[in-house]
Amino acid sequence: MERQELERMQEVPACCSARYNLAVLACFGFFLLYALRVNLSVALVDMVEPNTSLAKNVTSNVCPEHSSTMNVPRNTTGEKYSWDADTQGWILGSFFYGYIITQIPGGYLASKIGGKLLLGFGIFGTSVFTLLTPLAANLGVGYLIAVRALEGLGEGVTFPAMHSMWSSWAPPLERSKLLSISYAGAQLGTVVSLPLSGLICYYMNWVYVFYIFGALGVLWWFFWMFLVSDTPETHRSISHAEREYILSSLKDQLSTQKSVPWRPMLESLPLWAIVVAHFSYNWTFYTLLTLLPTYMKEILRFDAQENGFLSALPYFGCWLCIILSGQIADYLREKQNFSTVCVRKCFTLIGMIGPAVFLVAAGFIGCNYTLAVAFVTISTTLGGFCTSGYSINHLDIAPSYAGILLGITNSFATIPGMVGPVIAKNLTHNNTVGEWQMVFYIAGSINLFGAIFFALFASGEVQDWAVSGYHLHRN
Repeated sequence: MERQELERMQEVPACCSARYNLAVLACFGFFLLYALRVNLSVALVDMVEPNTSLAKNVTSNVCPEHSSTMNVPRNTTGEKYSWDADTQGWILGSFFYGYIITQIPGGYLASKIGGKLLLGFGIFGTSVFTLLTPLAANLGVGYLIAVRALEGLGEGVTFPAMHSMWSSWAPPLERSKLLSISYAGAQLGTVVSLPLSGLICYYMNWVYVFYIFGALGVLWWFFWMFLVSDTPETHRSISHAEREYILSSLKDQLSTQKSVPWRPMLESLPLWAIVVAHFSYNWTFYTLLTLLPTYMKEILRFDAQENGFLSALPYFGCWLCIILSGQIADYLREKQNFSTVCVRKCFTLIGMIGPAVFLVAAGFIGCNYTLAVAFVTISTTLGGFCTSGYSINHLDIAPSYAGILLGITNSFATIPGMVGPVIAKNLTHNNTVGEWQMVFYIAGSINLFGAIFFALFASGEVQDWAVSGYHLHRN
């Protein structure tokens, strides 16, 4: 089976093929999604009147002031609001309350109406609500929280919809490559939009942060609706050879039964292995995503401009790592005959234990800026290995229900986005180095637990309940 697939693969070039075009367009889509998601945390600094920002947040004086002064006059035309720290917490958290609701329905809907429309309208809706953000902020904080929650609803369907599309588009031996290209856009969106939003706020006005990214999202939607189709069968311009290659590589892996086997699915240990890994990884990811700028400002004492670029650096590393690890994972499975489960477990272990070690180390190096930034960057970069680890394991164990499985694991994995930063904020009232070490300790130990659990219980084979007629296909 695998031998035939390899021979066919040589005949069907990757360059300009329909499946790689889908991966690249999806990459742009996720780029915009993450840009739309993180732009508020940068713009918020500018939207709030300086004195109300925090109940006088204590800047730690352990480290000397460290900033390069910029002589360009800052634009100050943007409207300012008097929101206290708690209100800001609600504004930033409201996104996840919408996001968690549509995960499982998103996976279920994608299996019914197809991922193309769901993903397209998910991003389109998010873009429209982003364009409405400045208006909502003017109307009042309740409106802003509602708009952010609605954006979360729109984004919630996107990952399950994409997973669902890949279940009919990605040949098993190209899975890591194709998925890592499409999801790497998310990291790149973070990398570009953190510093870019900072610059837009600095030179223009914070409202443009929302207008520019929102307009790009609407533009992307036109391309997506026109160029993409749900399955290789319905694609307008796919070559005959490529269509045959994709369909034959997947023929033993997909289920024809219409109903979803909820009970055996939820009793499946390999699924819970992914849930635990996904939860643990996101704990570190979200804690860093929301609090890294604070850590750099309050402890390491960088100024905001450097902060934007240095906060983005770890995600740039992660993006590179995702792309490379996707290539390496498929190379190991295809050329070196490593089993799927072995690759998934090894990549998850590297991608979770590595970050834990460097994150904890980052809390112990005192005021050595270069090392602190290097350690946090290495920590986040190594996390990129997880994309070819637990992150696409859903497609190994149940291709037909991959969208639903991702909805389930992502629901659990959104909880750290709601809880992690809140706990970290509560632990760091005085912004001492000791308090931050505690935050890093917690994240590190949760990561370690998730990695070990996944290594013990994960699987790389299509599960019995996921194929019609229960016939097991070794991959």
